[in-house]
Amino acid sequence: MELAEIRTYPIKSGKGVPRLSAGVLPWGLEGDRRWGVVDPQGELIWVGEHPRLLSVSAAETPEGGLRLSAPGMGELTVPPAAGDTISLSCSALDRAVLAHADAHEWFTRLLGMPARLVWLDDPGRRTITEVTGGLWDGPLHLVSTGSLRRLDDWIAEGAVERGEHPPGPLDVARFRPNLVVDGAEPFAEDAWTSVRIGEIDFRVSVSCDRCAVTVWDPSAQERGKEPLRTLARHRRWDGKTWFGIRLVPGNLGELRVGDEVRPV
Repeated sequence: MELAEIRTYPIKSGKGVPRLSAGVLPWGLEGDRRWGVVDPQGELIWVGEHPRLLSVSAAETPEGGLRLSAPGMGELTVPPAAGDTISLSCSALDRAVLAHADAHEWFTRLLGMPARLVWLDDPGRRTITEVTGGLWDGPLHLVSTGSLRRLDDWIAEGAVERGEHPPGPLDVARFRPNLVVDGAEPFAEDAWTSVRIGEIDFRVSVSCDRCAVTVWDPSAQERGKEPLRTLARHRRWDGKTWFGIRLVPGNLGELRVGDEVRPV
């Protein structure tokens, strides 16, 4: 088995950025989800209600800012966040730093609602939970191509049963993974308790229960029924549907595409 893809998400709910390598920190991959979009009350704006967030490309600048783009929007370079620290209405995070006002105006136009861009200045403030055994949001999310191909087969079989034309393969971007593993048997990761990728050891904290974000096509921002309809048929227990696992790093270092993946 090998590490086939590495992805980071500079803005939570924005597009992922493919990377050939990434540093592993206690709270996840370097540069992953350090920015977020919130409403005036400090609530994170959920992509399930505002799927245009999926169209946002964000590239980190050498100075520590962002370069933003999205269809129908002009490109915007955002300087490093240096605004006021504001309170957030998030269970795992209490405050963040406001970005430049131009970014707020850009996201307000994009979403058609008041929005502000914020930066997490100290990821160490994220709450450690008993549920994940790690830091807020995972901190790393892994899926396998073998499991994805099996899911594609189930979706195609279900379509044939209903007399429908089988759809094309799902884009792995629907699941917003940090790591994509190739060479594993379908859903072999369900049984992993720990895994070594390259020279870094990870503990498997939890399986990933899937929300309605996965039914949005990230390219077209169109909503469908898959994959939740099929996951509910084949991968439902405890009242939830499941796909992928979350990892907690045991040591720090660098991951590289092509690293060997060895379940322990």
